[in-house]
Amino acid sequence: MKSKLVLFIVGFIVWSLLTWPLDFQHLIVGLAVAAFVAFITGDLFTPSLQAGTGFSRITRYLWLCYYVPMFLWECLKANIDVALRVLNPKLPINPGIVKVKTTLKSDTGLTFLANSITLTPGTLCVDIDAEKGILYIHWIDVKTQDADKATELIVKPFEKILKNIFE
Repeated sequence: MKSKLVLFIVGFIVWSLLTWPLDFQHLIVGLAVAAFVAFITGDLFTPSLQAGTGFSRITRYLWLCYYVPMFLWECLKANIDVALRVLNPKLPINPGIVKVKTTLKSDTGLTFLANSITLTPGTLCVDIDAEKGILYIHWIDVKTQDADKATELIVKPFEKILKNIFE
């Protein structure tokens, strides 16, 4: 029940911000949509949130507030890199799949990491081996085949922050 309430509140706040300026009709529709989404998907939250322990620490929210601009910055840098490669055919394109390691264990943490990598242009998470902590990443310009160096370049910007949020 707590996870559904949290999802409802977050959903309603996001709805309100996206439909700014606020008026009565948008608020009523927002309440209905947030309630519907919370009812349908509220049980999909992490087990730690459902147990009432995982997201009760304020530091997790602070790390999340730090993660969003950091992710946007990494995404902006990757967009510029890919755009330059498209516009300048002399820049190297060396596509390939590399193996990277992660210390994240939770399903939610791994999912966030894989999505963060995939949403960053030039990289795409192809497969995850959760038991071994390995992700297979398609990279537009493979700089190294060494798993440790590839991990440093691709995973490290996200991993420490996601560990503080989800584990």
